[in-house]
Amino acid sequence: MLRILTLVVILLLPLCSLSSLSEAKVTGEEIYNKTLESTQIYNDTQLQEYIRNLGEEIVAVSEMPNEKFIFTLLDSPDLNAFATRDNYVYVNRGLLNYVSNEAQLVSVLAHEVAHITRNHVLGQEEKATGAKIISTIAGALSGSSEVYEASMAYANSLIKGRGRKNELEADETGAEYMAKLGYEPTEMLSMLSIMKDYESYQKKQATSRGVTRPTYHGVFASHPRNDSRLRTVVVKANQLKSSETRDDGAERYRRMTDGLVWGENFLAKVPPPERFSDMKLRIRIDFPKDWTHLEEKSKSLVTGSPNDKSASLSMQGFRRTIQTPEEYLYNYLNVPLLENGKSISPSGLSGYTGLLVNEDGSKSRIAVIYYKLNAFLFRGEVEDMKEFESVDNLFTSSIATFRPISSAEIAGQKPKVTKYVKIDSPKTYEELAKAEGLNAKDIDTLRIINGHYPSGEPRSGQWIKIFKQ
Repeated sequence: MLRILTLVVILLLPLCSLSSLSEAKVTGEEIYNKTLESTQIYNDTQLQEYIRNLGEEIVAVSEMPNEKFIFTLLDSPDLNAFATRDNYVYVNRGLLNYVSNEAQLVSVLAHEVAHITRNHVLGQEEKATGAKIISTIAGALSGSSEVYEASMAYANSLIKGRGRKNELEADETGAEYMAKLGYEPTEMLSMLSIMKDYESYQKKQATSRGVTRPTYHGVFASHPRNDSRLRTVVVKANQLKSSETRDDGAERYRRMTDGLVWGENFLAKVPPPERFSDMKLRIRIDFPKDWTHLEEKSKSLVTGSPNDKSASLSMQGFRRTIQTPEEYLYNYLNVPLLENGKSISPSGLSGYTGLLVNEDGSKSRIAVIYYKLNAFLFRGEVEDMKEFESVDNLFTSSIATFRPISSAEIAGQKPKVTKYVKIDSPKTYEELAKAEGLNAKDIDTLRIINGHYPSGEPRSGQWIKIFKQ
């Protein structure tokens, strides 16, 4: 894996599957199917085929030339690549935005294949499926930034142990595969240097915000080009170099990745069936999984419920006042005093929620959320009060998904893409960013993806990557 533990695959899985993965052995195919439930395959058959062909060439010169490997390009903006049991190798689309040429891409694939041929994958998966990491990552999937940082810290602790040794061995073996295919092994150093630059930039951004955020990149403390152990194992691979050398494949890579989606791919996001969206009010909410919802437009009301109608959660729109959400409930809607009342802020909005105890002793979940000129009132009820506590967790989780629909979604969900431009006359990245309508924060990113971080500038005659709408 490119500076990533195999446990990253668990980050891609739905939360409900984590416990089962920790209790039983799973196959690579099962992990593959679970992965695709949350992250789609990138919709570019030519690019998929390109990666598959390169991967199979690497396997052909490895210690497992007759084994079947499955190479998959995932439609994720994250800078990840990883391998799992049964010879599955994954590359995230986001990583390709930072790769400069074919040789660097081969270094990523060769590194992942090496994790399999050196039998690193099963050992790391055993660690990744332990109860401790399961509980930590479960918290990360809940959206808590604090728990996310804790999970990354735990991942780093594994890297510092046996993982560091495995990463160096995968670098060494991957470089040997590159040499056998005729690629320059030092392109692996170039690829890892880009990742290190990205990590340095992320740390700088975190420091400027007053926080320290661990990363899963950078097994080596120093920069890859200055790490003597890494340079030694990579350069040593030249002893195996094929007599038929290949160029770095920059032109081929440029041709294959021109137009590659940058960042979030809004077009690939298929809304779950339980999601209700009102494009006029520009709001949405996800009802509990497998629930259906029915809208009554005349009442500005939508109600979700399971198939057996044993529970319901309704959302109704009203005009808001200048009062706080709590005051609005009690003074405007005349709702009786709620138990366990507290303020809530889904998606940064103002709201209030609590439990309404009815005269017959039954309970209802009540909440109100302000958005622009509207107040959205929620009411959750169950048929059998014995089930209220467990179903109330579904109510509160669903209410927490309420959020405005972004301008990108309203505008047709068109993502940014990577484009290549040739520099005909001297230009700075600041000038390029201004010409393309990018902001000041994008200048460092342009330098990183073009191998010029932290202060380099493009040269005349050079092809440069940019990202634009």
